[in-house]
Amino acid sequence: MRVFLGMAAKRPGVDIGRPLSLARSLLADVFPVPPETVDADEWTGRSAALLAWSNENGTDARPPLIVRGEHGGLGISGTFTSQRDVRRLAQTPDLGDVVADLSGCFSAVRVAGGELQAATASTRALSVFYAENEDLHLMGTRALHVHLVANGGKVAWNEVALQTMIRQGYFLSDETPYRGVMALGPSSVITAKEGRRRIVTRPLPQAPPAPASPRARRKAIKQVSDALVAAVEPLRAVSEPVNLALTGGRDSRLMAALLHAGRVPFRATTNGLDTHPDVVIARAVAARLRIRHTVIPPARTEAKDAVLVPHPSVRTYDVIRACEGMTSAYESIVDYRPYSTMPTMSGQSGEILRGGFLYSQGQTTDTAMRRRVKDFFLRDEPLFTDEANEHARGLAEPWLRRAGENPWEVLDHLYVTYRVGRWHAAARVGSLRRGDPIQPFLDNRVVVEALSLDQRWRHSEEVVHELISRMAPGLQEIDLEGKPWRFLAGEAKRQRGWWRRKPPAGAPAAPVPKRGGTWNWRTAPGPHMSALLGAFVLERADALAPLVRGDELRAFFSEPVVRQPALAWNLYTVAALITGVFPGEPPASADPVRIEIPRET
Repeated sequence: MRVFLGMAAKRPGVDIGRPLSLARSLLADVFPVPPETVDADEWTGRSAALLAWSNENGTDARPPLIVRGEHGGLGISGTFTSQRDVRRLAQTPDLGDVVADLSGCFSAVRVAGGELQAATASTRALSVFYAENEDLHLMGTRALHVHLVANGGKVAWNEVALQTMIRQGYFLSDETPYRGVMALGPSSVITAKEGRRRIVTRPLPQAPPAPASPRARRKAIKQVSDALVAAVEPLRAVSEPVNLALTGGRDSRLMAALLHAGRVPFRATTNGLDTHPDVVIARAVAARLRIRHTVIPPARTEAKDAVLVPHPSVRTYDVIRACEGMTSAYESIVDYRPYSTMPTMSGQSGEILRGGFLYSQGQTTDTAMRRRVKDFFLRDEPLFTDEANEHARGLAEPWLRRAGENPWEVLDHLYVTYRVGRWHAAARVGSLRRGDPIQPFLDNRVVVEALSLDQRWRHSEEVVHELISRMAPGLQEIDLEGKPWRFLAGEAKRQRGWWRRKPPAGAPAAPVPKRGGTWNWRTAPGPHMSALLGAFVLERADALAPLVRGDELRAFFSEPVVRQPALAWNLYTVAALITGVFPGEPPASADPVRIEIPRET
């Protein structure tokens, strides 16, 4: 993982020495890795500077921490499919001239003379944050870092912006928890020079209607397929197999097919109980591709009648430290391990190829889709104060206006802009500490190609089905966990899933997912965890008063088991954040929480 902070003076005579010293002193709070693992570099001029840190331990395959030029330095987060793209970024007079054409998942911060620039790719999965004060423009990859340097080392919360964290568990805007700090949008370049700041954004692609002929459809599929294969090409030279997190769903299966087609050596890992459908189906996919498959069961009691999970205070501290208050502790963030060059991959964000938020859209009437757009921004409206709801309406208004014209495009673009650009960007920090995964679904070229395909066609899932069929013929025929392929749903009723069928007489039965096999402690927290969450939040009701109504909050936690576990965790996360859980020392040691696994009936 790399952390960058750039600064540029707004006028001649500003001394940048003090903010540079402050920025260096804050590293332990903003870089969630052990300090002894961190290397540093910096480029400093009279009126501008770029500071850089990394826990990569001098990995040879990565670009230098700062790519130096005659008049400045460039810092790159993420990965490119070609080292040629690194040179193009370093040599261009303006980042905006080249970033749209590059392949990879990346962001960049650069100083050149007295100018400061930063750029994001089409998903902004590698974030850039910016702020300013009386003397400086600041841009960096950690929001808290940018904020503390801009604000003299003190935290000032952007309280009303946190309403969306409670509703959704991430931000549906470019706001951050920190007053005055904003996230740079997708496909954007920000420039600060001579005291002025300018942002240029390239709109996400508008998709034409689906190709009418089979030949045109095959051509469109080939373009996406070629972009995906190009995205994994650097992995052909890896010294050990890629580790793929494989489930029973569509997206990780497409990733398996892609690695197979790209001739990339890989193995698969699945987390879960042995009878969980994800495990059973992943085992079949691995067998078809003849790759090694490992199952990692959750931690359980000796009697295997319960799971043990971290105490909410411990879990929340770790998530806030890694994600800076921009992801809820409801999410399972990858914990810290030393940086490794072993490549890892998953199917995360593959929904881009299935229409973004359209992938989970049941009814596709214009009315239903517009209602869903509104619900994203104004979910659980009675819980919130008038001020919080008014703020949410302001954020929703431009998207609702667009939804009046094309709700298909809105649900597609909302996913890339916020689900990937804010939720995924924050949550993936956990895995970035361990290494820099190649993520083909977030590749700049792949995303542009995908968004250029008709949303209805992608929503039908035919695009993903055909990609799998093209890359690993036969893999698309293995049944899916859950519903069948959407575009095949109108055909004759499919047979029961192969794991539910009776085997032929005398044949050994396949492992059968038992009833309750899809149980998850996060969605069924039980009374003990519910009580811990409720007690913590209600003790901090006064701190939450600008955002939520006290009577509604008490009613929400009045039942023995919370009905909306995600919302309970979101409230816990925000309550912890604004009452000073972090920055600060980790919580005192707390015993793990025991959550019983429901008995079969």
